[in-house]
Amino acid sequence: MSTGVALSLDVNGRPLSTHVDVNESLADVLRAHAGATDVKVGCGEGVCGTCTVLLDGEPVNSCLVFAVQAEGRSVATLRGLGDGNGGLHALQRRFLSHGASQCGFCTPGMVLTAEWFVAQNPGADRDQIREALSGNICRCTGYTKIVDAVEGYARELEGVPDEVSDVG
Repeated sequence: MSTGVALSLDVNGRPLSTHVDVNESLADVLRAHAGATDVKVGCGEGVCGTCTVLLDGEPVNSCLVFAVQAEGRSVATLRGLGDGNGGLHALQRRFLSHGASQCGFCTPGMVLTAEWFVAQNPGADRDQIREALSGNICRCTGYTKIVDAVEGYARELEGVPDEVSDVG
């Protein structure tokens, strides 16, 4: 006899069917049941943004979402942004070329939040980028390099060359 409740969702384009306890967070289920170790858990209270994933295309703190709330829905983690062949997403390349990833712990949440924001707000300026990332805490970079990377990515999408060379 299985325990918990049945859960079916899509994780990075792949179906996941499992049983979960009703009080398990989406972050814990993604890590334990989907092997999504790119989902990091920082504070566990929705303050740091480290656990950010895209739920039906919208950024959420997966530590605050019960897994059962994701029934039948689509979840994208950082791995879901890649090109499908193990290559990096353009925004990930910008993070590398701008030195925006130091310890890397906050990077998945930062990248997912930034990708969503830039898609919703093409042409955003630095202050708007800072505001959009205000729910994501980084203890290493001081944010300037992160904002530079997101701004470089946004400009790339507009066809404006970035001052910093891209990482292959």
